[in-house]
Amino acid sequence: MRILLAEDDSVLADGLTRSLRQSGYAIDCVKNGQEADTALSTQEFDLLILDLGLPKMPGLEVLRRLRARGSLLPVLILTAADSIEQRVNGLDLGADDYMAKPFALSELEARVRALTRRGQGGGSTVIKHGPLTYDQVGRSAYINDQMLDLSARELGLLEILLARTGRLVSKEQLVDHLCEWGEEVSNNAIEVYVHRLRKKIEVGGVRIATVRGLGYCLEKFSDAPRPESK
Repeated sequence: MRILLAEDDSVLADGLTRSLRQSGYAIDCVKNGQEADTALSTQEFDLLILDLGLPKMPGLEVLRRLRARGSLLPVLILTAADSIEQRVNGLDLGADDYMAKPFALSELEARVRALTRRGQGGGSTVIKHGPLTYDQVGRSAYINDQMLDLSARELGLLEILLARTGRLVSKEQLVDHLCEWGEEVSNNAIEVYVHRLRKKIEVGGVRIATVRGLGYCLEKFSDAPRPESK
């Protein structure tokens, strides 16, 4: 799955590139609108993440040219928090979704998964894990069809663990994914979020294992121990 990231903020671009590569995506990064337009004209991608405030050619013009060529490439636009007019213009020009800065990496990853599935033909955006169901678009979770009351951080944590079921996720990776830009999340806070999430999902037999000194792992449901019958 190949993504073109058009973002001129080097700190944000580096963070997004690192995070998405950890999730298994191939990332090409450009820093201005002209480079984005050239790449889109000559290469194939599965998704475009497009900052609207690009130098040399505005993001909206990049988007307009893309759609004028008849491309149906899914596009996720990034905007400033107060730029409502830009968001509206972007959606009118054919963007599929938008995110306002600052944003949580976990939410961006969920939207990327949803858009890439849509681009592949509309596959399901619902993840099932035993009795647990997670809707990536609606960002809602259920145990045996009962909605769970999860905070934004707990939802972000669940998304990351579900995406890596059966694999170790370090505290550092969780911090990278859960923190919003400019807002710190400590290792101690991660432990609190994991504890709260456990209490809400383990009633259905879904288990988060702690690997001491390393991180956490959402156990594959078939491997999770079941309570002994009395």
